[in-house]
Amino acid sequence: MASATNSCRVDGLVLMRILRHCHGYSNEVPMDICSGVLQGMINGSVLEVTDCFATPVETSEEEESDDIIEYSEQMLRLVREVNSDHVQVGWYVSTLERSPFNKTMLETQYQYQRSISHEHSILLIYNPLETMHGRLGLEAYRLSARAMEVMNEGSFTEKSLHDHKLSWSSMFEQVPLELHRSTLANSLLLELSSTGAVEAPHEFLTVGGGSQLESCMRLMMDTVDEATQDINRYTQFIKQQQRQQQQIAQHRLRRQQENAARQQRGEQPLPEEDIEKMFKPMVPPSRLDGLLLSQQLSSYGKQLKEVAGSNLSKLLVLKSMHDVAL
Repeated sequence: MASATNSCRVDGLVLMRILRHCHGYSNEVPMDICSGVLQGMINGSVLEVTDCFATPVETSEEEESDDIIEYSEQMLRLVREVNSDHVQVGWYVSTLERSPFNKTMLETQYQYQRSISHEHSILLIYNPLETMHGRLGLEAYRLSARAMEVMNEGSFTEKSLHDHKLSWSSMFEQVPLELHRSTLANSLLLELSSTGAVEAPHEFLTVGGGSQLESCMRLMMDTVDEATQDINRYTQFIKQQQRQQQQIAQHRLRRQQENAARQQRGEQPLPEEDIEKMFKPMVPPSRLDGLLLSQQLSSYGKQLKEVAGSNLSKLLVLKSMHDVAL
């Protein structure tokens, strides 16, 4: 099996199609959840994304899910017939507020990397709110080799994570992203800018993003509450496990003392009992929720840093301009 690609090159047409899918044909509020299939090819160590198409919104109905799969297969057959790049190299998803790092995203990406295009598959995460505020919110991720090993085993227990040295920070790896434009597209942009057809923005120092900050803080607080509950559940399991181990140790000690007393009386010792029948082994809880919640908190923190950092930079520039004017 070939080694995974170490960078991703996205064609400008792919970006425009993702934008049109999420924002529609106007500047209104973008759709809540959008997803689609990425197509392209592997060029050495670079994964080139040359085309994409949108998929219908998924529902919980099994029949409609089958329709989505059939729709994707038909689209790929049609693309193959026109001699376009029909190899699936990943998928894209966009969300307005909540972080896309959840179990559905994890299972989908695992299926892509396991069976469709192996470890080359990527996930493009598009943030329409950042784009509306002047920052292109587009990032590429894939599951790390350690995460794939744990997913293959199907166990996210504490022991499995420790054996594979997997943490929330090493669960996903970010792939360097590069936007590519054709020569014809560059010529068109140059011509449009020279004729004045494209108006340059003038509100460079506008401070905004208050609603985004408020929403991000609210989601972060909710995620912290969920993470706290997950930690409490795991702590409760550890306490119950320790209590059970103490009970097992006390039972063995009583049995040893009783057998020693019987030997002194010349009696036969009692047979060893099956501890597992008397004390049912406790199943360790999955730590997957904790990993995903930590990843979500990191994502929200990154958004806060970008929005607040941009606004603070603008405020400092405005203050300097005000001091110079005085």
